[in-house]
Parts: sequence; C-alpha cells; structure tokens
Amino acid sequence: MKLIRWIAVAALVVGAAFALTGAQKAPNKKPAPEASELLDLNTASLDRLKALKGVGDAYAEKIVNGRPYRAKNELLQKKIVPGGTYNLIKDKIIAKQ
Repeated sequence: MKLIRWIAVAALVVGAAFALTGAQKAPNKKPAPEASELLDLNTASLDRLKALKGVGDAYAEKIVNGRPYRAKNELLQKKIVPGGTYNLIKDKIIAKQ
C-alpha cells in the first residue's frame, strides 16, 4: 500500500514539474517581419539606415559606401558594422538583388 502511495505522489510531482516547465516557456515573440517590411541595404536612404537601432551617421555612410550587398551578413564579412550592431539590426534588414 505504501508503494502505491509513493508512486501516486511521484506521479503528481512529475506532473507538476511538467506543468511548471510548460508555463515557463518564453513569452510569445513577435513574428518575423515579412520581406516587404524589411529595410533593403541596397536601396535604403541614409535617414532610414540611421533609424535602425545602433546605426548612426558613420555606420549608415559605411553601409551606403559598401553597396551592393548580396547578403545582409556581408555587413560583418566586410567589417562595415561590428557584431553587436549587426545583432541589433539583422532581423530588420535584407539585401535584395
């Protein structure tokens, strides 16, 4: 009888643990912007580029001077912006051909 109670208690504890982990999931993130909403590195104006978080006058000018881009990760490959800045803007930009 004690074994049955112990198994029942263990099942409750395991069930509670699963319920807690399900409740602790990351909050819903915003869906990724569609391609039409992304800022194109190859055509964006200086002002639009400067509106991106972490991009000021100097980085915006470097982005324009480094055009054209085949892919947005060329900002890192060509050392146009540092990794921290790239991480801030990578979900908001695109490099259209």
